Amino acid sequence: MAIHKALLTCLGLPLFLSPGAEAQNHAPPGCSPDLNPLYYNLCDRSGAWGIILEAVAGAGVVTTFVLTIILVASLPFVQDTKKRSLLGTQVFFLLGTLGLFCLVFACVVKPDFSTCASRRFLFGVLFAICFSCLVAHVFALNFLARKNHGPRGWVIFIVALLLTLVEVIINTEWLIITLVRGGGEDGPLGNGSAGRAAASPCAIANMDFVMALIYVMLLLLGAFTGAWPTLCGRFKRWRKHGVFVLLTTATSIAIWVVWIVMYTYGNQQHNSPTWDDPTLAIALAANAWAFVLFYVIPEVSQVTKASPEQSYQGDLYPTRGVGYETILKEQKGQSMFVENKAFSMDEPASAKRPVSPYSGYNGQLLTSVYQPTEMALMHKGPAQSPQNKTRW
Repeated sequence: MAIHKALLTCLGLPLFLSPGAEAQNHAPPGCSPDLNPLYYNLCDRSGAWGIILEAVAGAGVVTTFVLTIILVASLPFVQDTKKRSLLGTQVFFLLGTLGLFCLVFACVVKPDFSTCASRRFLFGVLFAICFSCLVAHVFALNFLARKNHGPRGWVIFIVALLLTLVEVIINTEWLIITLVRGGGEDGPLGNGSAGRAAASPCAIANMDFVMALIYVMLLLLGAFTGAWPTLCGRFKRWRKHGVFVLLTTATSIAIWVVWIVMYTYGNQQHNSPTWDDPTLAIALAANAWAFVLFYVIPEVSQVTKASPEQSYQGDLYPTRGVGYETILKEQKGQSMFVENKAFSMDEPASAKRPVSPYSGYNGQLLTSVYQPTEMALMHKGPAQSPQNKTRW
């Protein structure tokens, strides 16, 4: 009897495992059978969220890259030195935004060691770059709105860089400590999970992931709070820049509140942990596009505008234009001059300069008697004496 049961078990086990093996080798619609299952979300038409986020992130990468080129190329045309001092920080902000769009792809693909490590490290660092640049910009705007004179450009950039380095140090220590702690055979328990489970960067609780971003939230709150005093400054032309920062940070706060609630509470209540990755990807794409639409594009449109002082000086002392119409006018004037000169060469010499009959008169009286020269006497001939006349 025992031999009979063992034989049935051996025969039924391959039949039981064969459907599972076929399911593992079966590629979703839209994906090639030879594709690594890690990248199925990028082409799976049955779950379109991956394809949609991929398209949104790709468009964001192209847009951010073009805006970066435009901002760098506009540097020679920036007339206001105060705006020119902010260009370095704004380019740094664009690089952080570009990184956020690229990180969306790491959240769309299925988790493994490399993708989870990049999520844990770069999620906070890239947001720290963007929010640190906003804090540095607000720091400069408060000086400009009150004194119309702000700190130097390298000072603003150093402030943004130092604020970012704090998050880099925090994430590096957190990632190393959790991985080293899980390397032991019987590591201590931490955060409700075993030490061995924490050896993988993917084995991290959602609440722990959010708690590691507290410093980034403080940067966001600091940028939002610091933008309000710029609206009350004496120099009103800097208020619109404060409005750009205020609108960007307010939108970011709303996005962060929504994704944190969904990531830590909503997905667990609905027993759908598979929506953790889409939640992070949507938060990245939405916040990056908020940066582009509410901050980058308005700042790029304002960077080449002259200050009111320069506009007033331009009205008092108009400068010579260098546009296309000016060049055409100069060429037309030169051609007319050449034609007039050629026409004047064909005229007789007398027509060039009329001679007045009084041109030789200088206003002085003639006091000397006319005395003919020897050459004039020779042409006149010998003079006849009175003796010769009487002889005839």
